[in-house]
Amino acid sequence: MVAAAALALACGAPEADAPAADSGVSPPNIVLILADDLGYGDIGIYGSEIISTPHIDALAATGVLFTAGYVSHPVCSPSRAGLITGRYQQRHGWEFNPAGRDRTSGMSLDEATLADRLKALGYRTGMVGKWHLGHEEPHHPASRGFDEYFGVLEGGSIFIDSSLPGVEYGSIRGESGPTERRNKVLRGFEEEKVERYLTDVFTDEAVGFIERSTAGDEPFFLYLSHTTPHTPLQATAEYVDGYRHIEDPRTRVYAAMVASLDESVRRVVETLKAQGVYENTLIAFASDNGCAGYIGHACSNAPLFGFKRYHHEGGVRVPFIMSWPAAVEGGQTFTHPVITLDYMATFTAAAGEEAETEDSVNLLPYMTGEAEGAPHEYLYWRAGASLAIRDARYKLIKLNRTDLRPDDLRGDGRLQPPEGGWPTDSPHGQLTLLYDLDADIGELNNLAADQPDVVARLEAELDSWRGTLLAESILPGVRSTITQIDGEWVQLVF
Repeated sequence: MVAAAALALACGAPEADAPAADSGVSPPNIVLILADDLGYGDIGIYGSEIISTPHIDALAATGVLFTAGYVSHPVCSPSRAGLITGRYQQRHGWEFNPAGRDRTSGMSLDEATLADRLKALGYRTGMVGKWHLGHEEPHHPASRGFDEYFGVLEGGSIFIDSSLPGVEYGSIRGESGPTERRNKVLRGFEEEKVERYLTDVFTDEAVGFIERSTAGDEPFFLYLSHTTPHTPLQATAEYVDGYRHIEDPRTRVYAAMVASLDESVRRVVETLKAQGVYENTLIAFASDNGCAGYIGHACSNAPLFGFKRYHHEGGVRVPFIMSWPAAVEGGQTFTHPVITLDYMATFTAAAGEEAETEDSVNLLPYMTGEAEGAPHEYLYWRAGASLAIRDARYKLIKLNRTDLRPDDLRGDGRLQPPEGGWPTDSPHGQLTLLYDLDADIGELNNLAADQPDVVARLEAELDSWRGTLLAESILPGVRSTITQIDGEWVQLVF
């Protein structure tokens, strides 16, 4: 069905035959659409009863819906570092959100990116949107394999001047809506003034890249990395009008932001069809982490527990869809765990030469039915002292107990970090949590005391994995908060 190299053995994945090389299907165009802080339960096909997403849902109808799709970290920048390299980001030192320090630092230059790999295979590469992996020229997307770049280099950015007519703002702490852009929008290395709604502008740029790329003979890779529905919560009347019935302003604006994301997907797919390349385009859709609880529960990770920042399912399990009409039968549901690290092996296999990493698994044989079972035996997470691992059934989480309490939090809900960042040891010990995800997807019942053998097995696997990682991050963790889990106060460092 597709031209691809043999499946890499990664994370204990079983061997599988690669799709036939003589299928006659040429290397596909590849479009990766990434949302920012989108909740697992905020997509229609994942169960949302508030937000309508017919065009995102249609991707699953024409492809594969993954119900256990994960990211490698519960916050933006390290999750993106894992995705773009196909390796757990702790292997190359980008373990925490840089919190502005990416202006002078960035993800390791020793790592090849998806764009590097696909460009070497003859692809035209373009990126639109949020980068969040370094500002300086060596770390800039144009230096990391992308032929074209338009977007914002840092984490957040306002979408539009909130004072303009028709713009609505969902306040988090009673503040007025932002009017000035904190982060520059760049075309390549040069700033470009943008006054329209940023999601629409990013979509325009994505459409333009597709149209330019289909004029040539080479396949293309587009990484459309949206900032929506990340804060600040802003939307225009075009999208808010469909949700006027929602009384809570944050929920109303958030829903409108997801609607703008769905419209972006529609326009991308329609452009691919208009250019005659839709059938042979591999489209992947995901979020960089779960939605954020600090926006007043305007979003939903239901039926999962936890939010962005958490190693519980609500922080790391995300909407995850792939579609390739020319090679993959539509309407499939895949229930085994997969992770955005798998994009590296999957995309390069589709392109004709699989790039092997120790963490990335080629999902194509599972999508075409040539392989059965689980691509991964275990998935892992680490953010300093916060650790997690899951197998086919169980999830183990270990979090630092803390003597800090809500009075210690700043006005933004975070803790003031000590000089040099938060330590990675556990002076107050750790809370051990074990969940049976088959029976308890909401992670409500801690089984650690009842199943010590399972805990010991997963702890041993987790320790083995930790032994393969860098001992220290390029940047220490400086962002942190506290929460109550299983009746105990714990610290989350991210």
